Amino acid sequence: MEVGEVIERFRRTGALLEGHFVLTSGLHSTHYLQCALVLQHPPEAESFGRALAARFGGTRVETVAAPAIGGIVIGWEVARALGARSIWTEREGGRMTLRRGFTVRPGESVLVVEDVVTTGGSTRETVEALREAGALVVGAASIIDRSGGRADVGVARVALATLDVPAHAPDSCPLCAEGVPAIKPGSRKSQ
Repeated sequence: MEVGEVIERFRRTGALLEGHFVLTSGLHSTHYLQCALVLQHPPEAESFGRALAARFGGTRVETVAAPAIGGIVIGWEVARALGARSIWTEREGGRMTLRRGFTVRPGESVLVVEDVVTTGGSTRETVEALREAGALVVGAASIIDRSGGRADVGVARVALATLDVPAHAPDSCPLCAEGVPAIKPGSRKSQ
C-alpha cells in the first residue's frame, strides 16, 4: 500500500481533519488523523492490517500487542493477518500495563502495533511493559507516523505512511497565540 493510497483512504472516510487540535502527546497541530473514523469500516481496517502484516511476513510473531484504545482495532487486524494472538496494554496508575488477564511467556515474540505515532510515547511504554513481562519485542508498526521518522520507540518500526506534520508545544503554538480554541479528539483525556 502506497502512502498516497493511505492518505486517500483517510480523506475518503473523513478521518483527515483540519483545524486546531490537541494531540494525545499534548502537542498542538493543524491536522489530526482520526483513525477511528477510517477503522470503523471493516474493509479499510482489514486492508491496513494486511498491509502492515506484510511488512513482517518473514518475522516470527506469536502475539500482536497494541496500546489501548487507539491501537486495538488495527492490532487485531494485524494479528488476524499474521495468524497471531491479539492483546493490548492499558494505562493503570499513569503507566502502560497488561491487564484483563493478558500475559506473555518469557521470550514470546511480540509485535507492537499502533494506529498513529506522534512522539512514540504510547508505543514505547507498551514495548517497555512487554519487556518487563519477559516478551521479546520484535518490532513496532503503525498506520501513520506523524514524526517524520524521528520517534524512537525502543525497537525498529515501520509505518504505512510517514508524514512530517508540524506539532507544537502549547506555549509555542501559533494558533494558541492567535486565540484559536483547540479541541482534543483523541482517546487519552488526561496527560
